[in-house]
Amino acid sequence: MSPTPEPRLPLTGIRVLEFTHMVMGPTCGMVLADLGAEVIKVEPPGGDKTRELPGLGIGFFRSFNRNKKSVVIDIGTEDGRATAAELAGECDVVLENFRPGLMAGFGLDYETLSQRFPRLIYVTHKGFMPGPYENRLALDEVVQMMGGLSYMTGPVGRPLRAGTSVNDIMGGMFGAIGVLAALREREFTGRGQEIQSALFENCVFLSSQHMQQFAMTGEAPPPMPSRVSAWSVYDVFMLADGEQLFIGAVSDKQFLTLCRVIEAPELAADPALATNTLRVGVRPALLQKLGAILQHHRVQELAPRLEAAGIPYAPIVRPDQLMDDPHLKASGGLVPMQTDDGGTTDVVLLPLRMDGRRPGVRRPLPKVGEHTEEILAGLPSRVPA
Repeated sequence: MSPTPEPRLPLTGIRVLEFTHMVMGPTCGMVLADLGAEVIKVEPPGGDKTRELPGLGIGFFRSFNRNKKSVVIDIGTEDGRATAAELAGECDVVLENFRPGLMAGFGLDYETLSQRFPRLIYVTHKGFMPGPYENRLALDEVVQMMGGLSYMTGPVGRPLRAGTSVNDIMGGMFGAIGVLAALREREFTGRGQEIQSALFENCVFLSSQHMQQFAMTGEAPPPMPSRVSAWSVYDVFMLADGEQLFIGAVSDKQFLTLCRVIEAPELAADPALATNTLRVGVRPALLQKLGAILQHHRVQELAPRLEAAGIPYAPIVRPDQLMDDPHLKASGGLVPMQTDDGGTTDVVLLPLRMDGRRPGVRRPLPKVGEHTEEILAGLPSRVPA
């Protein structure tokens, strides 16, 4: 019996040339690759330096470069630039996320390539869009400070970056969204276009709800740890044995249910706590009372009771614990991938289902230059006449 062929993916037949490193550009390429595009990652001799990052960067390459092919081209040489340009002409999309002006200096920018290949779609991932800041170098942490996110995340006077590369990842996602729209538009116009995605603008988009809060109230929003909560019970509580649990009771019905679950009828019967508005008015005292009750409960025993009662709750989970998360495994969101060193690791898939399935891992993580001969042999200049 012959094996069942894999279902056709939405971007099957689309070819992408990727000049990227770190997180933002590779995320864009990974999204397109997961959706079926043939993504050719151009690496310098010796490989993308992201492969060798230590510390918090050690997982970058494995996380954002699956389902791609690797080609080594030295675009610092004339021959390398000529090869890269020819390869761009064989592709639908080019991605890059290098410092401003670098690709133009190599003649591999959109303005230069589009003159030869007018159907080309070209995505630049930068720190800033055109404007006063456009030539600044940016990092996720830089724009989190500039874009309101760090201010809103930390306590008053202690700006705090988010615990992951939120702008890099989302910036890559917006680049991919732009590609999808440009591919659709090209069907009507026959022409490609340049797409720009930027860290700062992405971060401001994340902060936009707080900007509108100011526009509507005239008051600067306080950081999230210092905010006036809209709900009386919406906090992290310390339970028995030093365990922590977030509990949110966001309606009067949920508050009464919570009181029943934790066996606190005196709180449910207190007329001063009858409505959410009344409870918010005495929130510090209420949280103190709840804390005194909850410190005698164990997370393992309380959590299933909260779930059965329909009360929102969450344990405080570390990333390493997610490697064994039963829901991630059962829902197909954590799957094995062969690594470039021949080992295997579990990777997190895109957070979406299409036609009842998750876009998955189709190929091992590429070794440096693994597909160079395969890809370059197909260039017109190398195919015998």
